[in-house]
Amino acid sequence: MQVRGLLLGMAVLAASTSVTTSANATMRIAEDRGGQIGHYLQAFATLRSSGENVVIDGNCLSACTLVLGLIPKSRICATPRARFGFHAAWMPDVDGRPVTSPMGTEALWNIYPSSVKRWISRNGGLSRKMIFMQGRAMRGIVAECGQRPRRIEARSDRRNAPRAVRYSGASASSERR
Repeated sequence: MQVRGLLLGMAVLAASTSVTTSANATMRIAEDRGGQIGHYLQAFATLRSSGENVVIDGNCLSACTLVLGLIPKSRICATPRARFGFHAAWMPDVDGRPVTSPMGTEALWNIYPSSVKRWISRNGGLSRKMIFMQGRAMRGIVAECGQRPRRIEARSDRRNAPRAVRYSGASASSERR
């Protein structure tokens, strides 16, 4: 079942990434519950290469939070509704129960930027319990959408015009956890 889900996920990813690869597009993440780390690594690597910007406008949980380490900080912004949820990586055991994956957790940790690692450490670390970053806690980690540095606000060229928003999740996985 996992192999079939992986193949289906890869096919969906291939189809979705070929639709819009313009640097003028924006991916909107609104209610992404996360999934398998590998799917997010692949999806965000493709997104990074596309030059697209990312708007976080709701929940970005679990593996979705990899966006913070895989997409350049200058291309991510968050709305007031944005919320990141962090926890240790896990895999199902033979009975389907979640078991913490030290290797997966280390992979997550190594991808996060140092500002995110500091926040996670101050808030209990990566464990089975989900910890949430939102509101003021995001200051200095993720820019607020619509908040541009003054020197850019003064410019009136086409490069700073509003960008189209494409509504889609970052995960190609059809098997959400």
